[in-house]
Amino acid sequence: MEATVHFDREVDARGLNCPLPILRTKKTLNDMSSGQVLRILATDPAAVRDFQAFSKQTGNQLLQHGEQDGAFFFLLKRK
Repeated sequence: MEATVHFDREVDARGLNCPLPILRTKKTLNDMSSGQVLRILATDPAAVRDFQAFSKQTGNQLLQHGEQDGAFFFLLKRK
């Protein structure tokens, strides 16, 4: 069983298509402090690739991602 990572805020982007999950994530990260963790839920299959690229481009660390209850989840640590 996976250890649950503590997260500070959550973005529910289920049912939204690219680029909305990333845009909502950016907006939320702007309001967060360095080191805080954001959990994102998404159903868009492109989100996996998008968040990997987003993490590389922005320097925010993608701690974990996977699939749970028919949705993808991502844990991003604010740089």
